[in-house]
Amino acid sequence: MAGQDPGTTALAAELTGMAEADHAAAAGANSEDPAAQLAWRRLTARHGDRLNEIMDEVGWPTADLVGAEAARAAWLIAQHADRQLDVQRRALALLEQAVSQGRADLRDLAFLRDRTLVNEGRPQIYGTQIAGVRDGAPVPWPCQDPEGMDARRAEAGIEPFETYVGKFRVG
Repeated sequence: MAGQDPGTTALAAELTGMAEADHAAAAGANSEDPAAQLAWRRLTARHGDRLNEIMDEVGWPTADLVGAEAARAAWLIAQHADRQLDVQRRALALLEQAVSQGRADLRDLAFLRDRTLVNEGRPQIYGTQIAGVRDGAPVPWPCQDPEGMDARRAEAGIEPFETYVGKFRVG
């Protein structure tokens, strides 16, 4: 990021600030408090709207443009734009293009692709999206070709499914 223009530096700071606000409010997403849930939905919608504007301005904010932390923040914002499927689909297309150019991470693309598929009501590909926890065990959303899932996960740099879902176990 050395020698970046001030606009790109400001954009990087804006994106990382949005990710920090996202992390701070994330507990509200599944809170039993309706006000916390509403605050989460409003925050992610505001961030999704802003990411859409950023994509108008610069395309996908890659690490070579805004730095690794801000690029990761853009991915997080797209990941959490669950009520803005148009924003997720657009981010997915731009991120896919950036990955094909070697300017973004296939792992991020895999997670966003699964999230978008789940939000479309379709089976995921990489098994990254967990629907919830039942009797202490994580319940993933349906996945196409479950037998080939770990091979696809490995190709994208994601740990095996059993290792991943172990993080969600309760008790």
